[in-house]
Amino acid sequence: MMKAERGADGAIHLFFDADGGPHYVKSTDDGATFSAPLSVVDDAARKPGLEYTTWDMAVGQDGRVHVVMGTNAWKLKLPQEQWGLQYATLAPGAKTFSPIRNLNHKPSEGYSLAASGSGAVTASFLSGKVYTMTSRDGGQSFSPYAEVNPLIDPCKCCTTSTTYGPDGRLALIYREETNNERDIYLVLADRNGRQKRTRISTTSWQLQACPMTYFTIRGTPAGYVTAWPTKGQIYFARLNKDGAVLPPGEIPTPGRNGMRTGVVALSAPDGVSLVAWKNQDVLGWQLYDVAGSPLGKPGSVPSRGSGAAAVVLGDGRFAVFP
Repeated sequence: MMKAERGADGAIHLFFDADGGPHYVKSTDDGATFSAPLSVVDDAARKPGLEYTTWDMAVGQDGRVHVVMGTNAWKLKLPQEQWGLQYATLAPGAKTFSPIRNLNHKPSEGYSLAASGSGAVTASFLSGKVYTMTSRDGGQSFSPYAEVNPLIDPCKCCTTSTTYGPDGRLALIYREETNNERDIYLVLADRNGRQKRTRISTTSWQLQACPMTYFTIRGTPAGYVTAWPTKGQIYFARLNKDGAVLPPGEIPTPGRNGMRTGVVALSAPDGVSLVAWKNQDVLGWQLYDVAGSPLGKPGSVPSRGSGAAAVVLGDGRFAVFP
């Protein structure tokens, strides 16, 4: 997998799987050059046969990089408390990541991260239900994990995706499995615990098994942009700050996906949106105008692996990383 974020200072941060485990690089010239790859996993965390995998990354307003990873501890039959969410940070100017910490000590997956403009960092995960835990001190400590909403019945082998919106609320999307109707839902939550839960997908998907899919949501100045797969096809939608889907509603893209393959959705300041996807070692993308109509033809390049990553540059262009 691969994740990309652009910090408040314009730097591009990439977090990706590589030989030897997850690595990190940084660019300060819009992707023309990158720093030497930095291993995220410290020596103390390495054990025979234990493998770490990339899940998500968030960059705080102070430039601190936050990452979450999974492991194959379950496969090695290690104690279940070791099957949890693995977290590390890279402080501004630091040469190495912090030692890896197991945040939840709980069998789990579907990890995602969000960082707010006020310094909060929220980690989300699946473990039968959807849980979150939040740091108010730059990742030094996190609150105990708490169930987001008892009404949520998530697909157990899909994922979560989180971001902070323009009004500071946490936005989280997940796939439901109630009655085997695999719909995409959005939860908006403020710091006081008030919530709003909305179904945002409209094309139904009746399936008697978890499809094991990934999806994404990102903030925009006016709300959010989000993308997800239904029956193998990628859809996207633009939402206002209250989570309502904007006209023309759910938009089918030319993208197709496989199980657990990456999906990206981003919007530039002028309202142009990018949707990118990975399928069968090909990275594809399509641009859309402010009305949700395609801009030009879809593009694609050969690209190994299952991850898709992109950022919006300072001039409004998109940088896509194969």
